[in-house]
Amino acid sequence: MLIQVNYANIQKSDVIDDYVHERVNKELAHFGERITRVEVHLHDDNSPQKSSPNDKRCKMEARPAGRQPLTVEQTGNSFQKAIADCAGKLNRALKNSLDKVKDH
Repeated sequence: MLIQVNYANIQKSDVIDDYVHERVNKELAHFGERITRVEVHLHDDNSPQKSSPNDKRCKMEARPAGRQPLTVEQTGNSFQKAIADCAGKLNRALKNSLDKVKDH
C-alpha cells in the first residue's frame, strides 16, 4: 500500500510524515493488498501562526483495488489528533464498504 502525504497551508514535516505512515499502517495493515494507495491531505484552516479549536484538518482517501475511492475527513486541535481519528474513521468506512462486497 502506497501512502502519499500532501500538505496545504503548512510546512512539510518529516515527523508528521512518519506519524501518518505509522497510523495508516496500524489501522489499515489488515486490508493487505486490497488497498493500493492512501492519499492524506493535511491543512491548517487558519494558518501556522494562528490557532483555534479544531483548526487542523486531515482528509484521507483510500483506493481499494478495483473499486471507487473512499474518502473521510476529520478535524482536531492538533495534526496528530486529526490524523489518528481520521485513520480510525477510514478503517471503519473500509470495513463497512469491503464487508458489503463479501456479503454479496
